[in-house]
Amino acid sequence: MPLTYVTGHRNPDTDSIAAAIGYAELRSRLDPDTTYLPVRLGELNAQTRWVLERASAAEPDLLPHIMLRVRDVMQQDFYAAGVDDAVREVGLTMAADKLDVVPIVDHDGKLVGVMTERALARRYIRESREASSLVDTPTRISAIASAVSGEQVVGDDHAVAGRVWVFAMEVDFPESGIGEGDVVVIGNREDAQRRMIERGVALMLVSNGATPSDEVLKLANEAGTAVVVSPLDSYVCGRMTTLAAPCRALMDAEPLTVRGNDLLEDVTEEIKNVHYRAAVAVDRRGHPIGLVTRSDLVNPTPRDVILVDHAEQGQSVIGIEQAHIVEILDHHHIGSIETRLPVRATFDPVGSTSTLVIERFQQANQQPTVPTATVLLGAILSDTVILNSPTTTDRDRAAVEALSSFLDVDAQAFGKEMFESGSDAADASVESLLARDSKEYETADGPMCIAQVETAGKVLAGRLGELREALQAQHDKNGHVLSALMVTDILEKHTSLLIAGDIAAAERAFNAQAENGVLELPGVMSRKKQVAPPLLGAF
Repeated sequence: MPLTYVTGHRNPDTDSIAAAIGYAELRSRLDPDTTYLPVRLGELNAQTRWVLERASAAEPDLLPHIMLRVRDVMQQDFYAAGVDDAVREVGLTMAADKLDVVPIVDHDGKLVGVMTERALARRYIRESREASSLVDTPTRISAIASAVSGEQVVGDDHAVAGRVWVFAMEVDFPESGIGEGDVVVIGNREDAQRRMIERGVALMLVSNGATPSDEVLKLANEAGTAVVVSPLDSYVCGRMTTLAAPCRALMDAEPLTVRGNDLLEDVTEEIKNVHYRAAVAVDRRGHPIGLVTRSDLVNPTPRDVILVDHAEQGQSVIGIEQAHIVEILDHHHIGSIETRLPVRATFDPVGSTSTLVIERFQQANQQPTVPTATVLLGAILSDTVILNSPTTTDRDRAAVEALSSFLDVDAQAFGKEMFESGSDAADASVESLLARDSKEYETADGPMCIAQVETAGKVLAGRLGELREALQAQHDKNGHVLSALMVTDILEKHTSLLIAGDIAAAERAFNAQAENGVLELPGVMSRKKQVAPPLLGAF
């Protein structure tokens, strides 16, 4: 079935993960002909893991990028030939199916080469100027008989490896060059048939259905010369004999191979540069699993994705500019995401994207599963700080009431336990704290980054200096115009805003004086409503 990824932002928080899980579940019910897969773009924080464990919900798979891979465009239904298959049979299939290249596999199914139109053409051109030969390509007599629609009447089936002749001269012609072990196409002249047997040819191919006499057949049997009778004329028999050779004789033994997970952009130039303009996708055992041709590289169908809880390109999955955005469901401002086609986009000012998700369930007269309802409840309580954030709306309160009633839980107790159990800030490294719930924003002067760490109490009060130094080092490395870390105490309803970069702009934004790069902001809890807008307005 078609696949659509549902993803939140990088450095995911609980709302980002819950919204992806919930909306994927709903869309899967409403559109059962499409697979909607919730994914994450980074490691989960302690709070989100606690909520998932409490809900007995699976952690979404990590989606490192949404760029096309080889397996997204490769032809999975393709023709492959065996190394012993006759060149003629492979060529006929290529002509009938208009194939430019055919993978060749050994007896274990492992890729050993490719047959190309170029190789077939070169064989015809070469043999039009040189003597035909099976010297380098020993060919079984049964294969030759099949190629000429003939019947073997003398001898057993074995491989022959001589030159191929069409004998149309006088019997005593001295310069024929025919010798022992060769293959000779001959007509109904009995004297010529006897002479070829005397010369020790390995196979005598009699054309036009002219079956030799019993005496000639006896001589051939005694001399070890096999005899095949064909209804075809001598010219066709000669051409078909060389085409009965196994295709290992003509295959390119060093084919261009790729893996299913290779990025399409990484292999495109290689495919364009190889003369047959194709690559064979193989698995770890070397077995072919797909074929990628030049035509597959022209306007490939991009991956489908639904974005939840964000609309900034810098916050989204790598390669989002190459994807087809099906829908955006967000509770933030309209960001920098660009779409190629019109899409359904919702930017609704509620406290949590998960509120929008549960409202969509209600509008569709659907009820989420218990695990999904649990993660949605946790997400709304997380983003609204147990309904205490200034971003909280009556719709968030209604969503919490509906979910807690359905789950038969005390929302306040659930939220408090979530914040207390899901906070590992006291023992976390500065690197993980700076990356936690970090979002990028575009300003007129360049990108700005704001991360947030929520604590239940003043557990990070003694580490603000350490965090400020690490923030400055990160800022010097990434080149943002401003880097900020919100250390928010949900119990005190207070944020210590650590700033690196344009500190003066931050001071203007909040009309406050920073001390050692830290702004103390009483009553500030929401990045979306209380921190990001003033900072964006300062540039």
